[in-house]
Amino acid sequence: MRNLLLGLVCALALLSCNDNLVYTRSESTTGGSWDRDEVMTFTFKAPDTIQSHNLYFNIRNDDRFPYSNLFVIAAFNTPGGETSIDTLEYEMARPDGTWMGKGQGSIKENKLWFKEAMVFPDTGEYTVTLQHAMRKNGDVEGVVELPGITDVGLEIEKQE
Repeated sequence: MRNLLLGLVCALALLSCNDNLVYTRSESTTGGSWDRDEVMTFTFKAPDTIQSHNLYFNIRNDDRFPYSNLFVIAAFNTPGGETSIDTLEYEMARPDGTWMGKGQGSIKENKLWFKEAMVFPDTGEYTVTLQHAMRKNGDVEGVVELPGITDVGLEIEKQE
């Protein structure tokens, strides 16, 4: 019985591996709230200059997140000093208010597209920064503390 259980656990571990995963890193926010000045920074070496890769943001939220969408500003810096900056919007909840993403209970993890089929042009270190850009209607200043965002991450996978 014990050997059967051990074999089952090993089989599940092997099935859950992602051979295409090249990089993953996650940062926790302070106290489960994302401050607008808290810039999440991810630095990594180019995994390959020939293979295409998909880049994702992994955002974990709980029930304290008060919005159905999330606006972020993402900067992508190359080893040669080039920077591209994007303002992106992601849906976090369905129209009926139920959270999107995976997970049980009040915590959901969303795997959000950042760059698709990207070939890293140069070897060396790349840096991706991410900060939230949430604003209430009519408010120029924007939201200072964004409750309910508990973790922010970057994931890079080889494209199949």
